[in-house]
Amino acid sequence: MRILVVGSGGREHALCWAIAASPLCETLYAAPGNAGIAEAAECVPVAAEDVDGIVRFAREKAIDFVVVGPEAPLVLGLVDRLKEAGILAFGPSAAAAALEGSKGFMKDLCARHGIPTAAYGRFTDADAAKAYIRAQGAPIVVKADGLAAGKGVTVAQSLDEALAAVDEALGEKRFGEAGASIVVEEFMAGEEVSVFALADGSNALILASAQDHKTAYDGDRGPNTGGMGAYSPAPVMTEALAAEVERTILRPTLDGMKAEGMPYSGVLYAGIMVTATGPRLLEYNVRFGDPECQVLMMRAMSDILPALIASAEGELDRFDFRWYPEAALTVVMAANGYPGAYDKGSPIQGLEALEDMEDVKVFHAGTARAADGGLVATGGRVLNVTALGRTVAEAQARAYAAVDRIDWPGGFCRRDIGWRAVAREKG
Repeated sequence: MRILVVGSGGREHALCWAIAASPLCETLYAAPGNAGIAEAAECVPVAAEDVDGIVRFAREKAIDFVVVGPEAPLVLGLVDRLKEAGILAFGPSAAAAALEGSKGFMKDLCARHGIPTAAYGRFTDADAAKAYIRAQGAPIVVKADGLAAGKGVTVAQSLDEALAAVDEALGEKRFGEAGASIVVEEFMAGEEVSVFALADGSNALILASAQDHKTAYDGDRGPNTGGMGAYSPAPVMTEALAAEVERTILRPTLDGMKAEGMPYSGVLYAGIMVTATGPRLLEYNVRFGDPECQVLMMRAMSDILPALIASAEGELDRFDFRWYPEAALTVVMAANGYPGAYDKGSPIQGLEALEDMEDVKVFHAGTARAADGGLVATGGRVLNVTALGRTVAEAQARAYAAVDRIDWPGGFCRRDIGWRAVAREKG
């Protein structure tokens, strides 16, 4: 098959790495890709959000199957356009992608179908939002309604912090159109876990669980980011809890979307808060998580490509998926200053020193080749240093040993990825 992966991050590198290993894959392209992806696929200079350009390229190259990595082109309707052109594609329609494209849409869907989630209000008026916040008290959560690259959420510990978040979104327009409407919701206490499922409009195939680390610094301190590391499986996700999540959250969502004329196909990524009263939905994403995809692909025993095709063709009911029993852990190396302003173009050296390390893979998230062929950083999150181990602690030790071999003064990372699972393992 001739396959195109859309995107340029660590998630897309992990997908390309896994897809390239499939016997079904004859030719693999990535648009636009990055320096690491170029090792597994032919990168083409078409932006992920250039819907017309992606469709045109897929037609010109007679692409058999397109895997859309990021959320933005999904919300823009790339899968719909590819389908109109007669090209099979993995991912939801624009209508179904509203599950991530609008947090308000997702919350309203939950309310209509009895899906357990936090109490909430939707606002476009700052005064009304502030009145609601004062009535509810803190802690409380303020979210930009639209896509804000993982940075539109404020978990406010005080009323002043929450009111300032309202002003940032609705007054200062910090998130642009994504923050023209906001959702204010109840703070939920518990442990967060990511649950992934493939869906084909009717059927669901539950994949492995993972747990990520959103804040920038050790000890879960600092601003929210797109994700500073992750591991899989998440010990909190027992078989009983997984069954409850499927019964009370995933299945009602798929049934509700189908009943409302928006059947969901693609990967459904549920952020779950495990509370004292059971699992509750934090949010939905309509693509693989980043960096969670990296640890999932490291643990995948089955060929991922036939499962993605089955999702697109509505045939998941005949699929099973197997996982290696080992744990996987990834450490995100980010440019100094991230998630704020950061420099681009700093040189990265030492990756060749990792080639002799067993069960270690570096997925590139924001890299390019300089004119002299050297590797340079081009993004905020730049490298995903990923390792397998018999336990999370072993995977953690292996990943950080690899991090320490990389020579990149322009970057930083958290040093405590996986701390919850390691503490559980120690008892």
